[in-house]
Order: sequence, then structure tokens, then C-alpha cells
Amino acid sequence: MSTGQPNLPPRARSNAAGQKKKASSKKKRSPIATLARWFLIVCILVILGGAAYVGSLYLKAEDTILSTGNNNPVPPEKSASVKPLTMLILGTDYRPEHQTYLTDVVMVAAMNPETNTATLVSLPRDTSLQLKGYRSDRKLNSFYTTFRNLEKQGEAPAEERMKDMLGQYFDIPIDYVTVLDFQGFRDVVDALGGVDVNVQYNMCHRDSQDGTHINLKAGPQSLDGKEALDYVRYRKSMNCEVKTKESNDFDRNARQSEVLHSLIDQMKSFGGAVKAYKVLDAVGGNMTTDLENDQMKNIIKTYYDINKKDVRFVPITGQWRSPFVYINGDELQAAKQALQDELAGKHSKASEEAAENSASGS
Repeated sequence: MSTGQPNLPPRARSNAAGQKKKASSKKKRSPIATLARWFLIVCILVILGGAAYVGSLYLKAEDTILSTGNNNPVPPEKSASVKPLTMLILGTDYRPEHQTYLTDVVMVAAMNPETNTATLVSLPRDTSLQLKGYRSDRKLNSFYTTFRNLEKQGEAPAEERMKDMLGQYFDIPIDYVTVLDFQGFRDVVDALGGVDVNVQYNMCHRDSQDGTHINLKAGPQSLDGKEALDYVRYRKSMNCEVKTKESNDFDRNARQSEVLHSLIDQMKSFGGAVKAYKVLDAVGGNMTTDLENDQMKNIIKTYYDINKKDVRFVPITGQWRSPFVYINGDELQAAKQALQDELAGKHSKASEEAAENSASGS
């Protein structure tokens, strides 16, 4: 009998009964599958980059680390300074006005200290996960919520279950997991004093159910945290007196890239360095991770000077057949290869172009 739950072992499945109603009540929301990946990248980069500017920032970073990581020792051979690492990054749609833990962002990152590069692969939130042992009639973004509920009933930690599941999906071991939320995105932008963008056209969308109130006018401008979140979330006009132009995937990708690059440029400036205290506070208050404290320090020391052009993003798309996205098999294979190439120290322009060609269908 189908319950809509992941195909968990009998003990976990029995504990998962009754979760469908809670999850299904949250189905209607603005499609923001790709938004938080940019916040996540920004958070990682500002952590990695913060200590490079002012020596005292390292002490501030240590305060953030002590509040998020753990004190377990890291063997020298497993240090981020000598060993490539993989990390699962989950972005929840939690905001004060919308308190849920659906993962609107699911990403896997691979980092290599020898090349000082990183590769990040993302999956759509509505993905139907075709993976043995897990039900395919469950959206990808609902698994973390289900696993959290099972954890409260004495089962394995939700983060460990997510690492196991996505590690199987991408055929690589996943070392760590980090969970961040949308509120952090807004806080990061505000900590940097806003983000400069050129809004190409008016954007209006109102939805009282999930607290969305987007009302942006066309033209160059500086957006605060809430407005920046609106800018990258916008998909189509809704409940507005004057309808505004719809936004497709390519438009949103361009806007997300615009915001990301603007934020990184600000962090690379003196003004950004001065504001890094607030940025680190924003990250620490909206992040949980199983990274050891020492490993977080190792990452800071190793990747503090990483360049934005050396962070490769590999999106995976697919075919939308309501209510699921069915992943493009060629793109999935290209993404797996990109992650493996990163771990093997083969992050190159050629491999990047191959991934881009696969994503574009060329």
C-alpha cells in the first residue's frame, strides 16, 4: 500500500506513518527551487574569504565555528588542507513568517585543496528520486522533513539519512552536511549593505499563504535582503492589479548569478571586509553542520583565496510532469563525472565546458 513516504526499512516506515498529511498540507508554495543555492555559495565563500582580509576576523570566525561545529579531532590525513572533501548542502525554506523545513535546495559540493577549486551540483526540489530503497512518488524536498520527524522518534539523525541517500544517488561518499535557511540569505545581504542589480522588468507577486509579497520596479538599484530574496525568487505574476512578465529558468539563473557575483565582489572589497563580522553572525545564526571545529578552520585556511571563477556550478534539469521533475539522465551522468573530476584534481576548463554542453543539450 502506497503511503507517499520514502521506502524506508520496516521500523522506520512504521514510525513515518501519519507524516503524509503534514507534508502534503505544504505543497502549495512559490516554486523557488534554485534560490538558496546562491545563498549557500555566498555563505561558504564569505566564511572561506573572511579571514583573508583582516586578521581579527579569524577570531570572529572561531566564535562562529564553536557555535556550529563539534570538537572531535581531525586526523592529519583527513584535513581539508590535504584531502578533497564532499559536502551535502541543504537549504530549507524556513523564515520567521514561514516556519517549515522543506529543502528547497539540495546540493552536493566537492572541494579540492590542490587545485583550490570547487564544484557544486544541484537538484530541483520537485525531483522524483529514482533510487533503489526510496519511493519515487515523493518529492525530493520532503525527505528531510520526514527524516527529522523520524529522528524525534528515536531513529537515525536526519542529516545522516540525507547524506546516505544523496551519496548513493551521486555514487560518491559524502563527508559532511550543512543546513542553512532563507533568513540567512536576507541577513547576509543586509550585513553587506545590500546588493546592486539591474532589474530588467517589473516584478509583482503576492501570496498570503507563504508570505510572498514581491513588488520590484525595473531599473538599476540596490536591494536589501528581503528585496534580494524577492528578486531571485520571482517566477510569475500573481494577485497583482497589473500583471508583470513571467520569468523562465534562464532568466532566474541569470539573476541568481548576478546577485552572487555582486555579493562576492562586495566581500572582496575593503567595505565587505569591515562588514564581515556581521556576515559571520548571519551565517552562524542560520547554519547547522557536522563539520568539526578544526576542519572548519582547515577549510578557511585552505580556501580563503578561492576565486569565484574557480567555483563551478553544475545544475541538473529534467522534464516537468506535474507534480514531479524527472531528471535528465545525461545531465545526471555529467554531474556525477564533474564531482568525480573535482575529487581527482581534474577541475579544468574542458570538463567545465563538457558539463555546460550537457546541461544545454548541445
